[in-house]
Amino acid sequence: MENKSRSNEGTDAKAKVRQLARAFQASRVLLTAVELGVFSVLAQEEKTSEAVAGTLATDSRATDRLLNALVALGFLSKTGNRFSNYPVAQRFLVPGQPEYLASLRHIGHLWDSWSTLTQAVRTGRAVLPRPSSKSEQKWISAFVEAMHEFALERIPHVVPLIDFTGVEKVLDVGGGSGAYSIAFARAQPQIRAVVFDLPTVVPLAEHYIQEAGLSERVRVQAGDFLQSDLGVGFDVAFISAVIHSNSPHQNVALLAKVHNALVEGGQVVIHDFIMEESRTHPEHGALFALNMLVQTEGGDTYTEEEVAGWLREVGFHSVHRKDTEAETTLISARK
Repeated sequence: MENKSRSNEGTDAKAKVRQLARAFQASRVLLTAVELGVFSVLAQEEKTSEAVAGTLATDSRATDRLLNALVALGFLSKTGNRFSNYPVAQRFLVPGQPEYLASLRHIGHLWDSWSTLTQAVRTGRAVLPRPSSKSEQKWISAFVEAMHEFALERIPHVVPLIDFTGVEKVLDVGGGSGAYSIAFARAQPQIRAVVFDLPTVVPLAEHYIQEAGLSERVRVQAGDFLQSDLGVGFDVAFISAVIHSNSPHQNVALLAKVHNALVEGGQVVIHDFIMEESRTHPEHGALFALNMLVQTEGGDTYTEEEVAGWLREVGFHSVHRKDTEAETTLISARK
């Protein structure tokens, strides 16, 4: 019986390994459907694969096989030769729906970089060439849209943990869409925020801020936080999902700039994935370290000790950690 039990365990383990190795197939089916716009085409009425192919200007047979796979995965239903969205696809995968997962566009872009993981591990750095200016703008647009979506999910778990006592002026470093600055302004009527990000991001952030009706209290400043001056006189500097894009040296340089931008007694708040000392937990952080390997020159996920060390090196004190229910961490310190 013991040998039979071990045999069954081995068979199950082997099946799980194979399942994990093939997991990219289902992922690619979903991402291709999103990129082609399959779910939008089927949003209003059921259609044949020929009709879908005609709308998308795709091959009829190949489109039929893609739609069949989407049925098998539970995203579409099929009656006779006609396809329609299942509720999960209609709810999350049709642009314009309140809960549309816009982040899938960005995840689709990650496919290219993650395909180079083997080479990146061999060389120790990202190996993809820089995109053209046109493709880069598309990448940035999808990236900011995804970061906005993630921020909206995390804001309820993050904003209540920040001490805004006496705070009037906030610097949102690499603030992207401005989602956090918008949330700060809504939560604290006295706050005026500056979203500091690249020139290519500025119009995207301004759109979100205008939509929120907060253009008078949240403004956007163009600049490269690794190269540009950040300004002065801020009570709080918020740095969310930024340090993982930088090397340790870059983070020290950035935090020195942030220190100069704050008033005496001002607070820096870093929001990111923070690793345990073993670097094997949390799991999403370990995987995200590889995400940075294939996409950046020196990015990584970092431990609390590393982040605290950088903060103290540039003059901050009273380093404090708070873990959120969104599986992220806040590390704050005072000037």
